[in-house]
Amino acid sequence: MNPETRAQLARTLRQYRTWEPLSRLSDRLRVLPPGDKLVAAVLGAAIIVASVAGFYGLERALLVQVPARGGTLTEGEVGSPRFVNPLLALTDADRDMTALTYAGLMGLSGNGSLVPVLAENYTVSPDGKEYTFTIRQDARFSDGTPVTADDVVFTVQKTQDPALKSPQLANWSGILVEALDQQTVRFTLPKPYAPFLENTTLGILPAHLWREIADEQFPFTNLTVQPVGAGPFAVTKVVRDASGIITEYDLAASKDYALGRPYLDGINVKFYTRQSDLASALTRGEVESAYGVPTPGALTAPFSSVFGVFFNADQNPLFTHLEVRKALSIAIDREHIVNDVLNGYAKALTGPVPPESGIDTTPVTPDPNRIADAAKTLEDAGWTYDTTERAWKNASKNLSFDSITIKTSNVPELKATASSIRDDWQKLGIDVTIELYEPGDLNQNVIRPRKYDALLFGMVVGRDQDLFAFWHSSQRNDPGLNIALYANKDVDALLEDARSTSDESKRVEDVNAIEKDVSADYPAAFTHTPEFVYAIPKNLHGVVLPQITTPADRFATVADWYRNADSLWPFLESLTRR
Repeated sequence: MNPETRAQLARTLRQYRTWEPLSRLSDRLRVLPPGDKLVAAVLGAAIIVASVAGFYGLERALLVQVPARGGTLTEGEVGSPRFVNPLLALTDADRDMTALTYAGLMGLSGNGSLVPVLAENYTVSPDGKEYTFTIRQDARFSDGTPVTADDVVFTVQKTQDPALKSPQLANWSGILVEALDQQTVRFTLPKPYAPFLENTTLGILPAHLWREIADEQFPFTNLTVQPVGAGPFAVTKVVRDASGIITEYDLAASKDYALGRPYLDGINVKFYTRQSDLASALTRGEVESAYGVPTPGALTAPFSSVFGVFFNADQNPLFTHLEVRKALSIAIDREHIVNDVLNGYAKALTGPVPPESGIDTTPVTPDPNRIADAAKTLEDAGWTYDTTERAWKNASKNLSFDSITIKTSNVPELKATASSIRDDWQKLGIDVTIELYEPGDLNQNVIRPRKYDALLFGMVVGRDQDLFAFWHSSQRNDPGLNIALYANKDVDALLEDARSTSDESKRVEDVNAIEKDVSADYPAAFTHTPEFVYAIPKNLHGVVLPQITTPADRFATVADWYRNADSLWPFLESLTRR
């Protein structure tokens, strides 16, 4: 401090000491008796403490908590990734790692809507057949190279290459993609398709790394396990066991992510062979988060899927009769399946659209007289139960109904659900046999050739509620997904209209009509929609789950997850946004 400043400070202090009100107060305190001085000192201290506490409380009331960078998360899951590539991903582990490391033109938000990610904006032509996207100037892959229209064109055209056998091929068949300039790409559809935007969530590959890799080498290049994408996180370490199976991934936040660097510094993902191993790891604290492990306080979200027993009249002609299908549906105790078999992690349903999807689904109410009501449905149609032969018979139609075989996957939830349905149908007087198959075997040798009379299975409907593949008559044969072999001309027309209209209210109207018509035809005895369960640590914030189509959807808002927070005045909050 220079002499001039020191002198000015001294003058100010002298003036402060000679301030008349303060001077008088000081004089009075000096003449007080010792006991009164003590009281005055205590009161003064109390006033100071109260003032400080008041100011602190006011500050705490006005300050806002904002996410801060830092911290990591250890995630556990069952399986091991093989193809961390949006064009090849087959398993949940593949899709999870792809969701964390890749990004599409569009992405999923926490409320289930689609939002631009690599795209800055997009336009749709009046006829609904052309979609034009402008790519963000600052969009970068994790190796620092810019994302361009050429990368998008390469990715889509590679998906369309039949030699690659991409699971995404059907979504892009017949669609023309072209780069208009470095930052602009256009898709031309053969005809309007309202759910097309969902396709553009496909992760974009860096063309400069993949272009020279032959189709037959795509699954085997190192890029399938150490991906270079434009997602929120980038791979820093891959851990394998002695047999070469991946057991762990270390991911670091990408500073180049188009929507801003994630708050978490990184995510460590550990893979386990069995669900029981994962549950034990979560209990031990070896991992902090995991899906499919019910724990107190776990987050839940509706799965965008419907489960039920689908009837195949080609294998069992009795299912051509509406009253038979209806009676079997009525007899099922859905409340027991939801509450006891699935431990409350499901919602009952009787139609083809998941609940909480914005569609008017039929309410499900417990029916204590369901077996009697199911029997009456058969009796009203001319059926009688022959107690000697233990079979339902319809003399006028020369029909007899005494047994059903339910085929399903050999997984605990479906096995238990099939057993519950068997018990209900046996109460109706029908003998039921259950045949269990490994998932791959069920798909290849039962579902694809349609070799079942009753199939307990789940349909992943999707957020776009495009039911065409599941209920249109043209999809009755493989590779179509109409596993009930359902055919209804009115429903066909509604399905075609719903996927082509750009009028959202008209599309909802169509889907409501589809839900009503299919439910009334009983092509399946629908049972439930499972709930997605996601256990997370208490100090992880910002996790918002949309309606779940695949488990990877839980990462929709992963860039906004945080473990640390700062307290700021409201006017400074905007300065912290990514």
